[in-house]
Amino acid sequence: MHAVPNVGHLIVVTGLPGAGKTTHAKALATRLDAVRFCPDEWMDDLSIDLWDETRRASLEALQWRLAQRFLRLGGTVVIEWGTWAKVERDALREGARALGARVDLHYLKASVDVLFERVSQRAAEDPPITREDLEQWHAAFQEPGPAETAAFDEVRVLEQTASGEGGAE
Repeated sequence: MHAVPNVGHLIVVTGLPGAGKTTHAKALATRLDAVRFCPDEWMDDLSIDLWDETRRASLEALQWRLAQRFLRLGGTVVIEWGTWAKVERDALREGARALGARVDLHYLKASVDVLFERVSQRAAEDPPITREDLEQWHAAFQEPGPAETAAFDEVRVLEQTASGEGGAE
């Protein structure tokens, strides 16, 4: 008798800095006994400048190779890369689907005011993220639309507030 192959589960967490991706992803990973990939934490642990885009890309490529291995083994993976562009989310979804995995999208949404309040309070980045940075990034962020969200197995949109409370739509 042949064993039924395990089916992995990928959860892509998308949103801008300060939207609560890390808090949400950590809670998911704990609740679902998942492996979570966050390049910021690895970069910090390795003393790599968070703004070094070349090394970030290399690290995300490594994390994706590891994530694919976990998905092949039937594991649950939470990717917390920001994934501001639709093309990035599409690539993750299509890559996981090619492995037979279920793929969900969790979009943490917040206004520039909320994002700025949160990044100012955490004061984790050096140099600090400015309001102007957030305004530019907010304009550049490709919000998941109906055609994109229809391609995922499940979509959760979590509207974030300054107090840190968020709820699913």
